[in-house]
Amino acid sequence: MKELWSTYGEEVQFYVVYIREAHAIDSRSPMGGGGMPIVEDPISILERKSVAKVCMTKLALEPMPALVDDMQDTANEAYGAWPDRLYLIGKDGKVAFHGGRGPFGFKPDELEDAIRAELGLESVEE
Repeated sequence: MKELWSTYGEEVQFYVVYIREAHAIDSRSPMGGGGMPIVEDPISILERKSVAKVCMTKLALEPMPALVDDMQDTANEAYGAWPDRLYLIGKDGKVAFHGGRGPFGFKPDELEDAIRAELGLESVEE
């Protein structure tokens, strides 16, 4: 994602939207490791913002801007984003790309193709 942001960041606005924690210690699929801290599922927006900041730092996504979903999971519910998903909103304000559910459907190359199409650029040869 950081590579896409570096390549297209002048022409495309990128945002990480931090939603409900997928692998909280008190969830049905707790997980930690790989440098990621083990956290409890946040119960307040302040806790969620704090965990989001740690996540952005640990995944080295800074300085890409981040938004934090509210505690009612409004963005997650609207976009079916859990556990992670890639979206591109076109110039017309409509969804131009809707990636598969992560982690297996998390395919930045497909997002890049959609970005290039939206910008009117030739597709990248494989």
